[in-house]
This record gives sequence, structure tokens and C-alpha cells, in this order.
Amino acid sequence: MTDLAPHELRILLAVERERSFTAAAAALGMSQPAVSHAVRVCEGKIGVVLFERGRSGARPTAAGERAVVHARQVLRLLDLLGSEARGAESGVVEGELRIVAFRSAAAHVLPAALARLTERHPGLRPHVRVVRELGRGTAGEVADGRADLGIATLDGQAAAPGLLAGRLFEEAYALVSPAGHERPRGLPLVDWDENCGSYTRDWWGRQEWIPAARMNVEDDLATLAMVAQGVGMSIVPRLALLAAPPGLDVTDLGPQGPSRTVGYVTTPELARSAAVRELIRELRSAPLPPGTSRVD
Repeated sequence: MTDLAPHELRILLAVERERSFTAAAAALGMSQPAVSHAVRVCEGKIGVVLFERGRSGARPTAAGERAVVHARQVLRLLDLLGSEARGAESGVVEGELRIVAFRSAAAHVLPAALARLTERHPGLRPHVRVVRELGRGTAGEVADGRADLGIATLDGQAAAPGLLAGRLFEEAYALVSPAGHERPRGLPLVDWDENCGSYTRDWWGRQEWIPAARMNVEDDLATLAMVAQGVGMSIVPRLALLAAPPGLDVTDLGPQGPSRTVGYVTTPELARSAAVRELIRELRSAPLPPGTSRVD
């Protein structure tokens, strides 16, 4: 197979992103026939069909989905080549640093670490996206080449294939209820989609007092607002409580209560980059958020 050139990889990514040869051509400043020809050349080099063509546009095949993941990763490493080489000579850490995190981690874990990091390395340009911990979550974004490092919930299993993971802290869950309610465990449950992952499911299953959810909302902040208004009670991780509205009582669930591990995920290649190494250093040395404990 003849190697694919960087411009060919960028064309594949544009077609996958836009789901259209015409839209990809417009985004790249090329003609549609030139994009179509470039994709056919790539398919010839690789030996498989990468996109299904039809009236609805261009959809990646299974082979195409795998190819664009590698294309993202290769292009990211090419982007890093210059800054890493310059840094080896000067000691300066610079360039873009792509980070994904679930909402409460983005709000309460990353800011202090990034403040210290960018103070020491003003040439760094962090780009932070909030990703819900559903399905493949933040780890999936890293595995697919869309992020350099993710703040993820780790459930004690090995890192996803191809990724490296490191634990940062253990986070306990607590019962939240409307302030002053006499029987909080008798209230209906308000829950959200990201709650009760594999790290807490066994505990939830053993608690006969927890009813089925009366209301399911999109995120933890909305859940807390509903509880504060008396809609019901909820069981939430401690990070979420750092932005809790007034009108809540918080009850500790004791040493047998549920908890989850929060950590980072990255790829072996990106773990060697200076920016990712420095961010991990800051995350590990940062003060622990309230309600969390250090893990070995």
C-alpha cells in the first residue's frame, strides 16, 4: 500500500465530519470532483471502500470509521511534531491542548490545574469540551482522536483498549433532600442519565428503600434544582454538590455507601507529549476537592 499523505487524511476527516463530498469540498476550499477523486485514491491505496455514497450524502463504512480514527491520531501527532521538537531545544511547552471532561470535573477539577499550567507555560492553548459520561463518554473522545486527555469516571476496570488511565481521587455519593424534610428516604427519586454507573449499580440494587425514579433529567445541576424545590430526593456524587443551590440537606451515606473513582485517560503516544505530561502533573498535585479522598 502506498502511504497516505497528510492532505489526504484531512480530506477523509472533512468528508466524515460533513457527511457530504460537496460540503467537505466547501469546507476545504476545493472542488467537489477533487474531493471525490481524492477519496477514491485513498480507497485504492487502502484497498477498501471508506464511504457509502447516496442521495443522503456520504456515510463512513466500518472500515471508514476505523480509518478516520487513525487519521485524526496521525494528524494530531504531526501537529505535535513541531512544538515537541522546539520544546526539546528550548524547554518551552506550547501549542494546543485538547481536553474533555464531564461537567462537574470541568467545573471543579480542571480550573485550578489549568491556571497553574498556563501560568508556567503561557504558550499553551487549552481547549476544554464538556462531554457527558454516557456510552463511551470522555474515554471514547480520546480513543477516537478528538481529545488529548479526558477526565473520566473509572470503575476499577482496565483502561479502554489502546488507552492509558491514571486515578486521581475517590468521590463519595450523598443523599440530598429538600431542607428540613423529616423523612428524606421516603421521597420519590429524582435522577439523571449519567448517574448510577457500573461503579454504583450493585449498591443501588441492594437498597430496597430507593424507589424507581419519578423524574429523570439531563444533568446533575437540574437534579439538584428539582430536589431543592421539593420534587423529591436524589443520590449524587460529591463534586456535583459543589455547585448546589440553597434549600438542600445533605446526608452522608456512611462507609458502605457508593463511591466512584475519577481519573484521566490518554493514549500512550500523547502521554509522552510535554503538554499532556505537564497537565497530568498538575492534576496529581492539585488540592483534593471537598468530599473526595486520594487513591494510591
